[in-house]
Amino acid sequence: MSHLSSRDLLLLALLTVFWGVNWPVMKLGVAELPPLYFRTLCLGGGLIVIGAWARLSGISLAVPRATWREIAWLAVPNMIVWHVLAIQAVKMLPSGRAAILGYTMPVWAVLAGLAFFGERPLPRHWFGVTAALLGTLLLLSSEFTALAGSPLGTVLMLIAAAAWGFGTHLMRRHLIDLPIITLTFWMMALTVLVMLAFSTALELDQWRRPTAPEWFPLLYNIIFAVAFCHVVWSMLARKLPPAASGLSVMLIPVLGVFSGMWILGEQPHWQDYVALGLILLSLTTVLLPARSAGAARTSS
Repeated sequence: MSHLSSRDLLLLALLTVFWGVNWPVMKLGVAELPPLYFRTLCLGGGLIVIGAWARLSGISLAVPRATWREIAWLAVPNMIVWHVLAIQAVKMLPSGRAAILGYTMPVWAVLAGLAFFGERPLPRHWFGVTAALLGTLLLLSSEFTALAGSPLGTVLMLIAAAAWGFGTHLMRRHLIDLPIITLTFWMMALTVLVMLAFSTALELDQWRRPTAPEWFPLLYNIIFAVAFCHVVWSMLARKLPPAASGLSVMLIPVLGVFSGMWILGEQPHWQDYVALGLILLSLTTVLLPARSAGAARTSS
């Protein structure tokens, strides 16, 4: 397993904060704007930022013709399914609950590894998945009635999470030599085309220019949640096993819940605090380095 450097830890912390706070920010964005249209604007703007980032960094966005099939294969679970379904679910569910359901991803990643890739997670990963799952169930426990009232939103978010969990495996196995920014740019470009097609078919009569308050969630998503976080996530997803990369961002739904409470005026329950402890415990199974065989022999 790869270890996180100090720079990786800083990027991980920023990603966690930006994506965590983005759940209530997205809820603000889709309050009046149609969800697919809103997300198309966010991803399209993020695509421009990533392209400029690549140009300033001297990274070529050119890709060999033979790699397009793999790029599309990676884009489907990691971006297309996730973005199309998740933004619809955010419209239907409270932001905190949507975040919780979305970040069941590590459980799906473990199951995908067992079912499709012949992987056997480390014992401490199983411990972390269990702790994270218990935390997720606790956060959901006081919301089952509300979730039962939004069955479609719940199903859509769980499907999106399962696709993302499967996609983390693919990210480690395909196009390893392609620069992260280049891969992210073209996966996002394909996603924008799909989102635009769906929005045109389903929401065209609702398209309009965003109002002044709606530019805040749009710009936040474009700069932080899309451009910055997608590049960082693609990098971390390649460096860590899927169970580990998933667990390493389990703090995001906690931030989603509490930032949603702050922005929307909701009050935390005891389940929220216990779940926070469990999810922080799950993080330690990823961020604490494993003892080497040599160290183990020395201490024995």
